[in-house]
Amino acid sequence: MKMKTAMKMALGSFAVCFALGALAADPAISDVTVRQRWPWSRLVDIDYVLSGATQNVDIAVSGFNGANPLSLTEFSLTGDRYGVSDGAHRIVWDPTVTVCTNMGVLGQFNVVLTATPVPVYMIVDLTKSAGADGQIEYIYPGDTRLETYGRFTNVWFGVTNDAVYATDKLVLRRVHAGTFKMGDSVPPTISTTLTKDFYAGVFEVTQRQWELITGEKPSYFNNSTYYATRPVEQRSYDDVRGATNSSPVVDWPGTGVAVLPSSFVGLLRAKTGLADFDLPTEAQWECLCRAGTTTVFNDGDASANVSGANANTNAWLDALGRYKFDGGYLADGVTAPAQNCAPTNGTAAVGSYQANAWGLYDTHGNVWEWCLDWYAGSLAGGSDPSGADSGSSRVVRGGSWNNTASYCRSAYRG
Repeated sequence: MKMKTAMKMALGSFAVCFALGALAADPAISDVTVRQRWPWSRLVDIDYVLSGATQNVDIAVSGFNGANPLSLTEFSLTGDRYGVSDGAHRIVWDPTVTVCTNMGVLGQFNVVLTATPVPVYMIVDLTKSAGADGQIEYIYPGDTRLETYGRFTNVWFGVTNDAVYATDKLVLRRVHAGTFKMGDSVPPTISTTLTKDFYAGVFEVTQRQWELITGEKPSYFNNSTYYATRPVEQRSYDDVRGATNSSPVVDWPGTGVAVLPSSFVGLLRAKTGLADFDLPTEAQWECLCRAGTTTVFNDGDASANVSGANANTNAWLDALGRYKFDGGYLADGVTAPAQNCAPTNGTAAVGSYQANAWGLYDTHGNVWEWCLDWYAGSLAGGSDPSGADSGSSRVVRGGSWNNTASYCRSAYRG
């Protein structure tokens, strides 16, 4: 989270958005087999073969006991379901986290698998419970809401026109797997590969979204008139995921994707049935911030810099995010705003500034954003880096409303 820190949510181990063209031909799913693991396991392996997919697809799973439909929530399914290419694959269903556990033996359990186009956006309704009708909506390539021009491809700019998408709903865009360069040199030089697609929150998590999930309003800039669309702040990494001294212990990367059930992410997973919600790794964060750029900021302007006076006030950053000299502080750049100020000072309402090429907002300034990783002195690069094995503090990225411009560049690490 930012300000003293907010967050941009990531969804996935296919991390936290893909843009795909229309499929040239319908892919085929064959050789579907369903087997319960044995002995002493309730897990069910669903094996299948995908063929004829000219582009990666997602796999929708419908479950039945005979002809009677079953509720197979997102939370209960893992394995090869997203961004799948041709070949043999496996999905694992865990009935112990569904209502099916209370139904006795499912003697005629069977599934129907359907290959679907890869969405550009996913919209999660936070006012609804896991599995409710309309809880999750997808936006696919070709949707009239998407715009392509200049450096923007399939971007939904209209997401900023209705506050519901920053309050009652959580909007995420899918980010492609691939190789990019990260690091503080311009252009960056540390080659990094992300092997799985992921969904990234279009906005920083807002105070209203936090309230819907936790029932709490912890932020400093919590004026009742303006709080809902401002980013949540004043929340620790431990509040978001859990801590090394919590029970159970939560310690990325040692304990992997496990989180404290009572943490924000734990409650969000339970609320939505989406078990992959998490913070992004530091590598994922820099990838989603840069959106294909190698410049100081993510507008791709090679002339932008944070040298000399530009390290403080910065004309390039003025268009991209809230920082100390474009409204974070009062006009003199010295006076801090009052707690009950409107979002013209302090934190801005999310989406108030220019998006990057992938339609993601506020990766420069507004509030610091937590990453999964322990802070290390240098970046490792390589394939799917997960940061240091241990440390004394976690990584934050992006800068804040009360920072100067140099802290808000794509590569700055805190």
